[in-house]
Amino acid sequence: MKIATPIRPGEATAAVSSILANLKGPADLRGLEEAQLNDLAAEIRETIIRTVARTGGHLGSSLGVVEIAIALHRLLDSPTDRIVWDTGHQAYAHKLLTGRLERFDTLRQIDGIGGFPRRSESEHDVFDGGHAGTGLSIAEGLATARDVRGSNERIAVVVGDAALMSGLSLEARNDIGHRRTSMLIVLNDNEMSISPTVGAFSKYLSKIKLSHAWQTSKTAYDRLVEKVPILGPTMLEWSQRLRRSVVNLASPGQLFEDLGITYIGVVPGHDLHALLQTFSRVFELPGPVLVHVRTQKGRGYRPAETDQVSFHGAALPPMDLAPRADRYDGTPGAPPAIPPGSPHGAGSNGDPVAPAIPASAPAKNPNYTSVFVAELIELARTDRRIVALTAGMPTGTGLAKFHEAYPDRFIDVGIAEQHAVTLATGLAIGGMRPVVAIYSTFLQRAFDQVVHDVCQNDAPVLLGVDRAGLVGEDGTSHQGMFTVAAQRQLPFLVVASPKDEQELRSLVHTAMAQEHPFAIHYPRDAGFGLPSVEPQVLPVGQAELLREGRDIVLVGFGPIVARGLEAAEALEREGWSVGVVNARFAKPLDRDLLVGQARRARLVVTLEESALAGGFGSGVLEAIEEARFADPALRDVAVHRIGIPEGRFVDHGAVSDLRRALRLDAAGIEVQVREAAEAAGIRPSIPTPIHEAARAS
Repeated sequence: MKIATPIRPGEATAAVSSILANLKGPADLRGLEEAQLNDLAAEIRETIIRTVARTGGHLGSSLGVVEIAIALHRLLDSPTDRIVWDTGHQAYAHKLLTGRLERFDTLRQIDGIGGFPRRSESEHDVFDGGHAGTGLSIAEGLATARDVRGSNERIAVVVGDAALMSGLSLEARNDIGHRRTSMLIVLNDNEMSISPTVGAFSKYLSKIKLSHAWQTSKTAYDRLVEKVPILGPTMLEWSQRLRRSVVNLASPGQLFEDLGITYIGVVPGHDLHALLQTFSRVFELPGPVLVHVRTQKGRGYRPAETDQVSFHGAALPPMDLAPRADRYDGTPGAPPAIPPGSPHGAGSNGDPVAPAIPASAPAKNPNYTSVFVAELIELARTDRRIVALTAGMPTGTGLAKFHEAYPDRFIDVGIAEQHAVTLATGLAIGGMRPVVAIYSTFLQRAFDQVVHDVCQNDAPVLLGVDRAGLVGEDGTSHQGMFTVAAQRQLPFLVVASPKDEQELRSLVHTAMAQEHPFAIHYPRDAGFGLPSVEPQVLPVGQAELLREGRDIVLVGFGPIVARGLEAAEALEREGWSVGVVNARFAKPLDRDLLVGQARRARLVVTLEESALAGGFGSGVLEAIEEARFADPALRDVAVHRIGIPEGRFVDHGAVSDLRRALRLDAAGIEVQVREAAEAAGIRPSIPTPIHEAARAS
């Protein structure tokens, strides 16, 4: 396959043929013939592949639901009718169908359209998502509001087979079935997590259950039997049991039926005719209906079809996608597909927010995730108590490598963060040393379990808080901004973050040497490529003085320390004497070192890549304020905090762009420190040629 120059903004739109380019909104779908809809599906897939080749993104899931999106938008009247996309990572086709083609080449770029539904972006986006398992609850809320108002809009939710197993989804399924809320649940089954259908009889049952005659006769029969004197209630119970038993012989959906949700399936997810026929009939049925749709993740792009894990969130190389016969996969209506053996790339660790990279990109330094897991694997060689847990993210958290090394000491609980944390607590109480690796944004979902189960029991659980800080293109729902502030208040929990990858190794050893809960926050970034040194067990709560300063002291938490050092060097060239402290620990703080450095300086500036409210900087400010009452030397010391400003979420964009915009890169830190010094009336104390010339004049 020819590898072409990267696609530039606007090219994706220009390359699209007439159907998608002429589509102004979902209402236009109702004027298309079914054959045109199949052609539209092909165009949508090609547009998604072209765009993700440049921007990165969630390729596999979005390619798998194209026909579902077309069918729903053709039958429903959005935005009056509401379509909820659980998680939202599969909504690219939805975005293209709702008038965002012209801006689609800005996908996940700063000031561009988001990788998830955004209400601020389109009236067709119902809910700002990003985390799995929220869709059913949102859809039930919308349906309940409809019923209270007495309106008649239709509600549909598309949920994946993995998200359907999350704790929140289980709670919602129970309530939806109990309250019999009318709504359509589309189960997008792309990994065969649900039991397969059994032959033609199951298909026949689905057809029967969809028919109006079946629904009417079933209700009439039940009412008739119930009226039989004396034996009526018993006969009704037995007949319903028999009916359920017969259905259960062939249907994988008996669990839903038992909960009160009508189950229809399995429907081929790339057959538009079947989807349109099924969905149109489902909206005539009373109560909640689940349609089980079997799809292929990565549909239409062969590497993604065969390697679904790597292409969950993929970064493709720039490619030539001009139509050629040898790139079609033979499926009617399928878009061009890259032939087997063609070069293709994926985001590191199969991460669902992997950025696009050129085919010739140089190898990067190992990232913090891989360093964390490598050290864990090494420790587990001699400590058989170590057990690694993940909540449905073995590849993204790097723990797939641990699974390869120690399959009997690896647990993947699926999308169930709360269970993962409490399960780890039980393991710790039972004498094991569990390590739970979870993205910072997803650990928010298990806050009560960290408080009530881990910390209240002082259980020696190591929380590997991955993707701490700015994550990038997946935007507001995925930035790791809030975990430090949430954890600072918790008894017994140690909260740490390394300045570099070598210190991360030492912190893993330190955590395993303790008998208390321990959280290590580390970013998605690549490391600095430092030479390997023997890891050490660090004294808990001990910071590290990297350089002395008598005007300003920068106190950093995590890898932002390196940017602080750059800023300190630049400020020193301007005449300021700037010290730098690597805090290592947000809890407990090294109060002695911090207060001692504050006594020598006139300004203390804290650095963190997380929310300022209640965060690391707040802890330093509290420590200095408490010491100030008894220490006259601290009374004139100013404190300034640098981090993510309070009262805002951070939108999508490349991490480097976001750091620049938030002034959290080295240059931005330098500017903020200078502004704080000038506001506090602090003048440079080191003579420079410029200062000497000014004095002489």
